[in-house]
Amino acid sequence: MRKFLVVLDDSRECLNAMRFAAMRAAHTGGGVEVLAVIPPEEFNHWIGVGDIMREEARESIHAHFEVFAKWMRDKQGVDPELVIREGVPVTEIMAQVQDDPEIGVLVLGAGTDKKGPGPLVTQLSKNSGSLEIPITIVPGDLSKERLEAIT
Repeated sequence: MRKFLVVLDDSRECLNAMRFAAMRAAHTGGGVEVLAVIPPEEFNHWIGVGDIMREEARESIHAHFEVFAKWMRDKQGVDPELVIREGVPVTEIMAQVQDDPEIGVLVLGAGTDKKGPGPLVTQLSKNSGSLEIPITIVPGDLSKERLEAIT
């Protein structure tokens, strides 16, 4: 089964990327894989404190994921899977694409402020030639209705 890989983070544009991935998966018979990356700089403390912070980050990711997963299951009939990796986000996204041959499309949400589309879109666009799959960039300010029409 072809899967849409979407990155879970705290950005506003993440919502539209999640919606797009779920809607496309529902319309094409695909799946959704949600990737959350815990950056390494969050744990540069004493070992015990770092372990506690890592566990808290994982709990937060699971709670955030469940909100999206419930919507995907209830509204789109798609049961997403969660993958959590630790490291540099772009490196871990590229590694996940390499590690899972069922991933067919990387879906990213583009920011809407004047600073640009966001660090993931900027960095992954530079690396897109080395990816073996296409990247779909979803504008962060698309309405739900427009997303439905597009998918």
